[in-house]
Amino acid sequence: MLAFAVPVCYVPGMPPPPQPAAPLPGPLTVRLVRAEERGRWQHLLAEHHYLPGARMVGEALWYVATAGEEWVALLAWAAAALKCRARDAWIGWVPALQWRRLRFVVNNVRFCCLPPARPNLASRVLALNLRRLSADWVRAYGHPVLLAETFIDPARFRGTCYRAAGWQCLGRTRGFAKQNTRYVAHGTPKTVWVRALRPDAVTALTAPFPPPCPSLAEEEDSGMLDANRLPLEGADGLMDLLQAVPDPRHRRGVRHPVRTVVALAVCAAVAGARSFTAIAQWAQGLSAEALRRLGATRRTPPSEPTIRRVLQAVDADRLDAQLGPWLLRVAAPHGARLSVDGKTVRGGHARGAAAPHLLSAILHQDAVVVAQAAVPPTTNEIPMLPRLLAPLPLAGAVVTADALHTQTETARFLVEEKQADYVFTVKENQATLKQDIAALRLDAFPPAGHDH
Repeated sequence: MLAFAVPVCYVPGMPPPPQPAAPLPGPLTVRLVRAEERGRWQHLLAEHHYLPGARMVGEALWYVATAGEEWVALLAWAAAALKCRARDAWIGWVPALQWRRLRFVVNNVRFCCLPPARPNLASRVLALNLRRLSADWVRAYGHPVLLAETFIDPARFRGTCYRAAGWQCLGRTRGFAKQNTRYVAHGTPKTVWVRALRPDAVTALTAPFPPPCPSLAEEEDSGMLDANRLPLEGADGLMDLLQAVPDPRHRRGVRHPVRTVVALAVCAAVAGARSFTAIAQWAQGLSAEALRRLGATRRTPPSEPTIRRVLQAVDADRLDAQLGPWLLRVAAPHGARLSVDGKTVRGGHARGAAAPHLLSAILHQDAVVVAQAAVPPTTNEIPMLPRLLAPLPLAGAVVTADALHTQTETARFLVEEKQADYVFTVKENQATLKQDIAALRLDAFPPAGHDH
């Protein structure tokens, strides 16, 4: 078949037909701006955006959308607006809780698509950016973000790209801007748009306890437990469990009950806090209801020095023996996936002494330690595993361990005494077993994956 080029006839006085959009020169990606690219980012924004340079407030991240080697869009995110009537009413939080949870809301302060114009580019860039925004915030600032917001001047834009990317318009602002310590009317109300970054964003923003807060080294979806789902009151609740914890402090001057401090530390730890400072920061985000549920007698949570002193003074071994089985029942009521692993703690010992070696039982799905014991220097991990797991309810659980624990007695203990299953690694320390496995041709399993 022959193809012929048909000449286009232009009628005088009529607008020329639209030109085809410029194709993207490569796959579209959105990434963080590197430090050496910040100057270029600022220059392009000043050249193509109607507002002056992006002035970030508080925590902030800069992004660039690229197609191949070409920059096609610029984005910037910063701290959320302190007050926004439409947003705050939509979330439904009270002012006291709003100030504590505002760090989980992030504002799209700049968004600029660079020429030439391309259809649907803006909504695609927004969607790609939102997929990675919370994880990037975790790596940069140690906490996720749950809600994105932006303000659009209706005299210039209709917010079409935001609507196409799944954002929701909540109405208009009153037309005020914050200047120093007061708000001044500027006469240009903006439309308020929001986009939840996970389905339960509003619930998490208004819940008594803050959402899980992974550390800087962990991803946002690292499987931390949500403290809002922990049973606190009742016969099997945390507060009842901690009722008998003795207070190691002198009674004079005590402001926070010992079980309140310990319960707060437990909830913060399962939510991702990994230091005394992180526990204290997590506690600052608690609502009055959450403090009441933890048995607090004051409106403010305990400080970092108080948390440190109490936790260093309580009987840690006795507390671990109580909390381990409870955490296992709460986190995995229908059967746990438990990993047993040993680590040498570097820097956790006095000068001249041997570094302690700890054997821990960790929940696969939640990264929560439910049992831990020090391995004496006169023995190794093998005889310590039964002692570690003996207090835990493991019926129906699956226990994994490395090749060191591929032992007949360990397997018998798990199956016969604990009513659990196991998955062990077989290496050269079990040469006969490894040879038997090779002879069975287990590489042919599962049968559904092969033709025979």
